[in-house]
Amino acid sequence: MNETATQPTAPLRARAEIDLGALRANVRALRALAPGAALMAVVKSDAYGHGAVPCARAAVEAGATWLGTATPEEALELRARAGLPDGVRIMCWLWTPGGPWREAIRADLDVSLSGMWALREVVAAAREVGVPARVQLKADTGLGRNGCQPGDDWAELVGAALRAEAEGLVRVTGLWSHFACADEPGHPSVDAQLALFREMVAYAEERGVRAEVRHIANSPATLTRPDSHFDLVRTGIAVYGISPSPEVGSPADFGLRPVMTLKASVALVKQVPGGHGVSYGHHYVTPGTTTLGLVPVGYADGIPRHASGTGPVLVGGKWRTVAGRIAMDQFVVDLGGDEPEAGAEAILFGAGDRGEPTAEDWAQAAGTIAYEIVTRIGTRVPRVYVNEVVVPEIVPEVVPEVVPGYEEGDVAQGPDVKRSGT
Repeated sequence: MNETATQPTAPLRARAEIDLGALRANVRALRALAPGAALMAVVKSDAYGHGAVPCARAAVEAGATWLGTATPEEALELRARAGLPDGVRIMCWLWTPGGPWREAIRADLDVSLSGMWALREVVAAAREVGVPARVQLKADTGLGRNGCQPGDDWAELVGAALRAEAEGLVRVTGLWSHFACADEPGHPSVDAQLALFREMVAYAEERGVRAEVRHIANSPATLTRPDSHFDLVRTGIAVYGISPSPEVGSPADFGLRPVMTLKASVALVKQVPGGHGVSYGHHYVTPGTTTLGLVPVGYADGIPRHASGTGPVLVGGKWRTVAGRIAMDQFVVDLGGDEPEAGAEAILFGAGDRGEPTAEDWAQAAGTIAYEIVTRIGTRVPRVYVNEVVVPEIVPEVVPEVVPGYEEGDVAQGPDVKRSGT
């Protein structure tokens, strides 16, 4: 996991500043939108590139009582390193045959099961360890990825899990699923999945499952579908202040603030004549005498090559655009005759309130989503944590209101929200 000291000891080629104060505020805002449910902060993929251990700690400080990871290895490292308070649960859901079931049971993790092979393996591990495994049964309600199919497959898995529970080998702690299109409010699959989830939960409960939590709401559903909150909401990208559906609502519309700011030091500024080719392939040629600035990050650092010629950067208080191809370790911007000093700050993205681009701006430039922009920032870029000290805040009461254009009960929003979103 990519954890860096709060204060660097020397100027950095590049740095990703992680505002833990913003993260805590985001968790509090999300909790206010789902007041009847516990909150899981998803910290998979090194907390979407932000650093799993410090982000997990900050999320718990703000009231998250669950943490979620994809792989068991991520969950085991989090349990070992994060120093979490008693009672904080960790769940992991992406298992393959032969996984570290025994280690997960010893670490008191909640493990997700989608099929009989996984139940057989966790039961065998529980017998060896001598401690019941905490398991959550995942239902495929329409996403078509992980999860148990409804009908006979679900009946078999539920029945077998209950028999293993009766033997003292497992404890069925959760029933859960995942939306396919919750980032598109009004998509018919959302209602269909929600209805099927209720049916599959009801079947399991009628046969004796007494789960601690039932959950299906991801970030977009947490923001727009209060009827999907159940006992727990699983918030991923929203924790990091990024809108899961920017065409419907910006982070500010939901009371969220981006947590990561990516900066670099300009490595060189030079004057060049008109007609000067820039970077590989000469896809950019200077239209006249100008100055070029060298930004020392590239696709090896996670800067998307697809944003060549389009990626925005703030240098000297002005938006610049990547000139030519993004290379492995560097790219160039046309400064239009301005001559900042070498070492001047180049901000690739941040919260946007200082005029800098956002991760969403880079996503648009690269034809992708902001999730990918922050998650792909590589380990050559140190994470520098700010606002690590918890500052008490007064959290205003959030009164849900219905936004025009949606059916009553579909959208829960805070008082500062201007339009709906996911």
